Amino acid sequence: MSEPTDIVIDVDRSAATLPDGVIGLGSISADVQDGCRVFVHYNGPTDQLSGMCAGMAVLDPGASPHPPHRHPEEEILVIAGGTGEIDCDGTVTQVGPGSMMFCAGGVLHGIVNTGPVPLTFYWSKWSARPGLPTP
Repeated sequence: MSEPTDIVIDVDRSAATLPDGVIGLGSISADVQDGCRVFVHYNGPTDQLSGMCAGMAVLDPGASPHPPHRHPEEEILVIAGGTGEIDCDGTVTQVGPGSMMFCAGGVLHGIVNTGPVPLTFYWSKWSARPGLPTP
């Protein structure tokens, strides 16, 4: 029996400030574990955020990138293809293309592919830079 998948991407607050531009999928490599492929497009601070990371994941049927977890950053997750379930703060919701999740920092959440084809989603999580003036 294989170990459960546990691909958790931490926000890198000590990296160089993220550059402007576009990162194509062909220029980054995936973290691959047990039916889950995670691509990190961006991970580091910005002019307005102490840290932000964003990327894409592809889950094979039955796969999950990690057990439900929580972290201090807020997070948005957007389903691009396939179907699955998202558990957000104890509420399980069936999701498909166009579904979007928001979880505040510290909220328990997770995703699993419950469909017959790969599930693709995009994610972004961030922490505000303290002390910035508001517009």
